[in-house]
Amino acid sequence: MNVLEFSLLVWIGSFMAGFLGALTGLGGGVVIVPLLTSVFGVDIRYAIGASLVSVIATSCAAASSYIRQGYTHLRLGMFLEVATTLGAIIGALLATVIPLKLLTLVLAIVLLYSAYLAQQPRSEEYSIASDNSIAHHLKLNGTYPTPDGMRAYQPYSVPFGFGLMSLAGVLSGLLGIGSGALKVLAMDQVMRLPFKVSTTTSSFTIGVTAAVSAGVYLARGYIDPGLSMPVMLGVFPGALLGAKALAGTNVSVLRVVFSLVLVVMSFKMVYNTLGGI
Repeated sequence: MNVLEFSLLVWIGSFMAGFLGALTGLGGGVVIVPLLTSVFGVDIRYAIGASLVSVIATSCAAASSYIRQGYTHLRLGMFLEVATTLGAIIGALLATVIPLKLLTLVLAIVLLYSAYLAQQPRSEEYSIASDNSIAHHLKLNGTYPTPDGMRAYQPYSVPFGFGLMSLAGVLSGLLGIGSGALKVLAMDQVMRLPFKVSTTTSSFTIGVTAAVSAGVYLARGYIDPGLSMPVMLGVFPGALLGAKALAGTNVSVLRVVFSLVLVVMSFKMVYNTLGGI
């Protein structure tokens, strides 16, 4: 396989990863790493570096579209970015201390549980909490478009959600992923946001988290421009297409896709950890 064929195949795979990442809020990075390591035989450290670039590209491509559509909760996203950024810095500092295999296995278990929770039925009615709630004082109320018009909602369990977002940031710094799965889980299941709001706000925040982690990998020389370029060029248009497709996608379908990706990703991580690469 020559360089042109390799770059073209990487571009195609990255395009699909960007589409799926924007549609589910995962960021595409969780698809890029297994794709590059298992299919193309890329060293996992350089795959993680390219993955972080793809996560940033996905976030930039999808965020503007989601904001125009009225799904992304900007104020909440910027509030949660404080947690993810601090977590990413801590994770990057701990990257050389915690065994990567152990952490990968733990993350795989978390992702499987996330897939299970995503399939649990939950009411789509989002009531407004009392005036004494933390969300009210931080002005985190929001609205999002539905076929029946704009619907109001307000986050619940803000401190718990903030803590989970910090954990997502730590995992991003340690594993080089956008941690979109944990972010969607925190906003959807813990903070009880509408699922489309959760995925779009996750897409908005993962770019900042990945950028912090990418700085560490860049300093260590693990971001190869020859690999990162076709990945970014594929992810960016894929993410734009995924963002446009989100508005007409049924929430139940999104949940199924979200869960399937988490299950496949978790088993792949376990397989790689046990020496499958």
